Amino acid sequence: MPTYILLSTLTPEGRQTLLDHPDRLELVNEEISDLGCKVIAQYAVLGPYDFVTTIEAPDNPTIAHLSVSLGSRGTINIVTLPAIPTSELRDKLKEGGHLGP
Repeated sequence: MPTYILLSTLTPEGRQTLLDHPDRLELVNEEISDLGCKVIAQYAVLGPYDFVTTIEAPDNPTIAHLSVSLGSRGTINIVTLPAIPTSELRDKLKEGGHLGP
């Protein structure tokens, strides 16, 4: 399955929800599973984002559905990035066909 990176920032409502209900993290991960996706890794981080989550999803429409669904709650803002294994990138680069000099 394709891999995606979700960079998440909690809204004020999301921070309050998480403070009041820390187990909400696991419940959301279960909901992610219910949409046919799998959480591979999840980290709370410092800086411009609150969480970095690696997810496997069947396809782009499924991960888009997931991002819109979670974001519609008003508790989180998400930037979703497709992730390409470096081995796949290397193999593609070896195929040639460069556009530059």
